[in-house]
Amino acid sequence: MSTLFLRTLREDPADAELPGHKLLVRAGYIRRAAPGIYTWLPLGMKVLAKVEGIVREEMERIGSQEVRFPALLPREPYDATGRWTEYGDNLFRLKDRKDADLLLGPTHEEMFCLAVKDMYSSYKDLPLSLFQMQNKYRDEARPRAGILRGREFIMKDAYSFDVDSTGLQKAYDGFREAYIRIFNRLGFEYVIVQADSGAMGGSASEEFLAVNENGEDTFVRDEHGYAANVEAVVVPQAAPVEVTAGSAHVEDTPDTPTIETLVNALNANHPRADGRSWTGADTLKNVIVMLHHPDGTREPLAIGLPGDREVDPKRLETQVAPAEVEAFEGKDFAAYPMLAKGYIGPGALGESKSSAIRYLLDPLVAEGSAWVTGADEHGKHVLDLVHGRDFTADGTIQAAELREGDLSPDGNGTLTLARGIEMGHIFQLGTKYAEALGLKVLDEQGKLVTVTMGSYGVGVTRAVGVVAEDNNDQAGLVWPREIAPADVHIVVASKDSAAFVKADEVVRELEARGVETIYDDRPKVSPGVKFKDAELIGVPTIVVVGKGLANGVIEIKDRRSGHRREVPVDHAVDEIAREVAR
Repeated sequence: MSTLFLRTLREDPADAELPGHKLLVRAGYIRRAAPGIYTWLPLGMKVLAKVEGIVREEMERIGSQEVRFPALLPREPYDATGRWTEYGDNLFRLKDRKDADLLLGPTHEEMFCLAVKDMYSSYKDLPLSLFQMQNKYRDEARPRAGILRGREFIMKDAYSFDVDSTGLQKAYDGFREAYIRIFNRLGFEYVIVQADSGAMGGSASEEFLAVNENGEDTFVRDEHGYAANVEAVVVPQAAPVEVTAGSAHVEDTPDTPTIETLVNALNANHPRADGRSWTGADTLKNVIVMLHHPDGTREPLAIGLPGDREVDPKRLETQVAPAEVEAFEGKDFAAYPMLAKGYIGPGALGESKSSAIRYLLDPLVAEGSAWVTGADEHGKHVLDLVHGRDFTADGTIQAAELREGDLSPDGNGTLTLARGIEMGHIFQLGTKYAEALGLKVLDEQGKLVTVTMGSYGVGVTRAVGVVAEDNNDQAGLVWPREIAPADVHIVVASKDSAAFVKADEVVRELEARGVETIYDDRPKVSPGVKFKDAELIGVPTIVVVGKGLANGVIEIKDRRSGHRREVPVDHAVDEIAREVAR
């Protein structure tokens, strides 16, 4: 450590919010270079290399072969698949000195396709699986959480190539098992959930989410094993109900632009005939958003949902992708004077109505159900408005928030909600990219067939961040042994030269046995500072050569449990090696 490129910090960095992020910076693993962009320091590189090693081992174990494409890519293949436009502002675009368009690769489906197309032409060449570990670039609007969500990151992306869906399923299953082994080895809790394929396309996909309360992704699960990202949950359409409400009628409801104020006014001035109180679930909320399409056009969209629920931004974004969701602002209301802000109802909504605004309903709104909703006039609401009798919509949308206690999609379980961090995503892409780029091979009958593909990603730098979030305490990081920057952290807690001589000897013998060490040989640093640094850095085994040496013992401490024991110095190397091998 006297020569290691390292400076530990006692105070948390101002820009870090999550525990693991704070500790990675404080312990000298990473340093912020710009928002969402990080420098990896020597200790960080050690951990990163071990994560990469685990991923590489498991990829090679299933026969996937490693390649490496450039990060700087031409525009043309991304034009062919439509992603030059679809990626929108998330894509880093640039021009060279000849004014040719280039991009920094966010992901490499196109390049893998073209490489296989260039080299293979027969079914005899398939199946094939290729992978790379490569820097990726996405211009995140709000980079945050350190290396968990950056603008530059390392991802392992792999692709399978088969002649038919049977081959694709076999490849998909193989990658799924490999991912289970990878995440088991990395040492954090994770769950496999059904996922939405999004802009990637394809017929099926699953996410591997690290379970973490600070995660950006919300997922649901039930007592029968169902688990899905909220974006992938398909709420069944509510069954039609018998119409029991009388004719719709408009009532004065002044100063009720919110669901809460409306419910209070209804209970005070318009009590229900059945005696129960009005709730938000009796109201129909109509939310207007503006969709910004990749070609630059803007389109308003109205969403009708029960008033006791909010629109879930991620569920909505998934439903309208590749368009981006923007707020419907004052200038937008000015362009649509038929919309009474705070009192919008179905009467003004729909592609066939005066506003021509597309109107989509949440599937919880059953045909025949009666609602209180806006009357399209300030200070007025309409009661007993029945879906199917008094109003219709242009379709449905899966955009409402999910809640604890909701029924599972199959109706057999009850949903609970949790937070997670996406660590891996596997897709059955099918022929989307191969079709766009003309990747075809001759089959056994000599007929050209489009190759079917799978796509499989792991966040490599993100894995370091997730492990740090899952493995820390008040004193610092606590690395799982398989990816720790070293096996043993040796601290000389004495100014006596004999302690340094013995520590030098222990280090040499351990390294001769293949045990990786960090050796705190700093002569003018106090034992207290050395102990704090050892705890902060988080190597699994800490060895202290100090006062006990006079009695012929040294101390071995387990960083995770805090358990300490003294061992005879003459047997120290054997004891340490056994500790590391456990």
